[in-house]
Amino acid sequence: MKTRVVIIGAGPAGLTAGYLLSKEPVDVVVLEADPVYVGGISRTVTYKGFHFDIGGHRFFSKSKAVEDFWTEILPSDMLVRPRSSRIFYGGKFFSYPLKPMEALLKLGIFKSTLCVLSWLKARVFPVRHPRNFEEWVSNQFGKRLFNTFFKSYTEKVWGMSCREISADWAAQRIKGLSLGSAIKNALIPQRYNGDRSKVIKTLINSFRYPRLGPGMMWEACSEKMKAVGGKLEMGCRVTRCSYDEASGTWTVEYRDQLGDPQTIEAEHVISSAPMRELVCGLSPAVSERTKRAAESLKYRDFLTVMLILKDRQMFDDNWIYIHDPSVKVGRVQNFRSWSPEMVPEPDKVCYGLEYFCFEHDGLWDSSDNDLIELARRELIQIGLGKEGDFVDGCVVRQKKAYPVYDDDYARHVATVRQELETRYPNLHLVGRNGMHTAMLCVENILADAKLYDLWQVNSDAEYHEAGPAAADATNGSALRLVPTRVVAAPELAPEA
Repeated sequence: MKTRVVIIGAGPAGLTAGYLLSKEPVDVVVLEADPVYVGGISRTVTYKGFHFDIGGHRFFSKSKAVEDFWTEILPSDMLVRPRSSRIFYGGKFFSYPLKPMEALLKLGIFKSTLCVLSWLKARVFPVRHPRNFEEWVSNQFGKRLFNTFFKSYTEKVWGMSCREISADWAAQRIKGLSLGSAIKNALIPQRYNGDRSKVIKTLINSFRYPRLGPGMMWEACSEKMKAVGGKLEMGCRVTRCSYDEASGTWTVEYRDQLGDPQTIEAEHVISSAPMRELVCGLSPAVSERTKRAAESLKYRDFLTVMLILKDRQMFDDNWIYIHDPSVKVGRVQNFRSWSPEMVPEPDKVCYGLEYFCFEHDGLWDSSDNDLIELARRELIQIGLGKEGDFVDGCVVRQKKAYPVYDDDYARHVATVRQELETRYPNLHLVGRNGMHTAMLCVENILADAKLYDLWQVNSDAEYHEAGPAAADATNGSALRLVPTRVVAAPELAPEA
């Protein structure tokens, strides 16, 4: 009799695991809450023939296995696209990564000199044990460049002070990059020689991208999975996962597309659902301590306002980071620059304005018409649109897009992890950056052994078998090496 695996969520992690398991003698059922789209946050939404990527997903990995997987799924539809990003600050656009001579001219010699002196000071007198994002980035770039090019955008994204965000998260997100490496890259551009492990991801100058957006990858993956026997059930929301210790099996309860209750039994459950929802739906119930830890996990939501405009060739970047605190928009994407085929009309452009928020705050609860008007107004304010150019627009809301990496996150995750591993065998958690963990999860299931600790895989697909990461396995570094901070941040002081 085949082993049965139920997978919660048809995002990249869920579908990767589903497809790989379906090629083996395994009975796979994927349950997806969305009635229409697969891909989760990596789905591609269509509106009147226009395609748009709600998250902005560059396809580049240090893992050859991941790159090979993409090629297997879309052998003829992966474009190689130039990487182009800029920062909007103080009414001006700056290349990103920063180009020193350009920054010098646009900031002015006086401000630029102060930035370089600030950086030199940080190199000579760094914060010895940076605890938060502000301290870590200031060590790498200097306090003045931190205030200019990091502070406003980061606080827009996370809805919290940079002094409350983990230094570990900064080290992961900006790994290998400093002002020194940015200057070196500007003078001697980095060339990709085929060795992914040596490339600083922040500095990559090209990437692969599906012809019709990232959803094309996951739609193709779901079709390939079904072709080899895997099942995909859309519009199915999981309500409870019950483990029977006597039989060693799981019963997954869910409501189907019609709202009717259904159950399915399995030997393994793979979940890419938000940890808070999963833990609170387990049976037997978790302890009160773990329940409180799970309920304390917070998530950042965001919404994308897609605008169609007459093409005035305003910019050709993939996206622009908006570091100006005078507008609410955090990032503007240009979908033609991701792939020309995403915009079907040659005289039109399609922009995606991203707004980061918490569910049910003022921005989230605004009407679509109000959000489209806000986006139109802000696009004009930052100089990327003109009155009379706007044709149409729509809004997509994305709940629980990112975990909030506050002081308590690591502690809560460690509490949850400990009980899950002790009491709930064959429950496998994958999620953001989860293609890597999904692949290792499949190996564990096929071997019926814990060959890999899925909590020790980071976003670069690097598995930590030894050293500090493995030794400190209970430090909450779950979910793709999430930020941790043991010492609480100092109280906020006035800005210098």
